[in-house]
Order: sequence, then structure tokens, then C-alpha cells
Amino acid sequence: MRPMEILTANEVVSGAAVYVDGAGRWQMDLQKARLFSDDAARDAVIEAAKATGRLVSIEIEKIEIVDGKIVPNRLRERIRAEGPTAPYGPERQELGEDGHVSL
Repeated sequence: MRPMEILTANEVVSGAAVYVDGAGRWQMDLQKARLFSDDAARDAVIEAAKATGRLVSIEIEKIEIVDGKIVPNRLRERIRAEGPTAPYGPERQELGEDGHVSL
């Protein structure tokens, strides 16, 4: 059986750890992450995300489902998902759809 995977990245503006969901939006809730089992679909999402310039460190993470919850295999990703390595809350900066970041 092929391992399930999710995509994770960091937002350029806020630095927050984010996960792509089933609608193609990058959001902070690991449990809403889209599960991938198809390389072509996953790779298309990666290429589209790179083209936005809004994300860095886009990574493929292998996961398991434990008691109905997504659990990343790597300790590093479990820490990123559960904190407290990055501040979350109202101080998170977000760009609108027409916003941009100068690199």
C-alpha cells in the first residue's frame, strides 16, 4: 500500500506553517490537509504553489491516520503542526488574492 502524503510550506509574509486543503487553499489546520496518493496531482499543486511566490519550503510529508486524525511521520512536522514554534493568532499577516511580496 502506498503511503499517504500531504503538502506543507511556510507563508512568506507570516512565516506560518500551512497545509494545502482539498480546495487548493493553503491554511494552518493540519487536519484539513488534502491527502495525496497520486504523484501527478501532488506535483501539479506544488508547481502552482511555487508560481505564486507566496510560499517557501514546500515539502511532501508522509502521514498516517491514527484514530481518525492526520499524524505526520516526521517529528519535525508534528512539532510544526502543534507548535509552539511559530505564533498563531490575530497577529498573522495575510495577503489578499491581489497582494504580492517583493522578493
